[in-house]
Amino acid sequence: MKFQIIGTEEKPKGRLYKIDVDSLKLHLLFTHHSLDRISVWGLSIEQVLDALIFPEEVVTGHFNRFIAHKRHDKHVVRAVYEYDIKLPVLITVYYPSADRYFEGGEKYADKILT
Repeated sequence: MKFQIIGTEEKPKGRLYKIDVDSLKLHLLFTHHSLDRISVWGLSIEQVLDALIFPEEVVTGHFNRFIAHKRHDKHVVRAVYEYDIKLPVLITVYYPSADRYFEGGEKYADKILT
C-alpha cells in the first residue's frame, strides 16, 4: 500500500496532514514540536507518515500515548502519538538505534490505519 499527501492545513497546534491511502482519507495532526524534531533528526515527513500509517510495531507509551516504530537501516523512527477524540496527533519523533527500542515487530497496541 502507498499513501499520498493530498493537502495540509495550518492549525494553532501544528499542521494537519490530509492523506489518501488506497482511497481512504486520513487526517493526522503534527504538533509544532514534532515538526521541529523531524527537522532536527533529518527525517522527511514521508518517513514519519510511513511509520505512523504502516508501523512494524506499536507499543504503549506514557499518558495514554502510543509509539509507532519503523526501522531504517540500524535506526528506528519512533513516532509518539495520542488521540484528540479520534484525530491522531503526533507529539514527538526521534531516531535512535533500533537495538535499543525495537521489540521485534508485529505487536500492535494500536493502529491508526486498521
